[in-house]
Amino acid sequence: MTAAAIREKHDGGLDDRDNVRLWLRLLSCTMVIEKRVRRRLDDRFATTLPRFDVLAALDRNGAMTMGALSAALLVSKGNVTALVQTLKAEGLVVMTPSPTDKRASIVRLTPKGLTHFADMAEAHHRWIDAMLSGLTPEERAQLFALLGRLKTSIAAEEIPA
Repeated sequence: MTAAAIREKHDGGLDDRDNVRLWLRLLSCTMVIEKRVRRRLDDRFATTLPRFDVLAALDRNGAMTMGALSAALLVSKGNVTALVQTLKAEGLVVMTPSPTDKRASIVRLTPKGLTHFADMAEAHHRWIDAMLSGLTPEERAQLFALLGRLKTSIAAEEIPA
């Protein structure tokens, strides 16, 4: 049995515009993966990807100021505040005043939050593993290396006149 193909914009064909075709393929893969993860987080854990991202950042870093959290997630402080307040109300995080800056609050996972995130992270890893299972370990390593080179190329971009 063959897997159904993921439809791409312009059905993957744009004449000789290989760079645009490559970008569209990256975009379509990213969009499908994100959509599936969002749907599965909602179905299995009744949560959203932004909430998952907050919990993941706190799991990685231990405790963070609201400012550091918003910077790490590349979102506004207002967006983070709303997410953190909801997570706090559910007992997944606690907020305490910073001992060095009274204007700042430090956020950390509660024991309940640690357990909840561990369950979500385990499921998330299984979902991603399943979606990438069609690639061999060598192909995944090659793709990772090539995407690293692409990231470097993007960072070094000079805007044409």
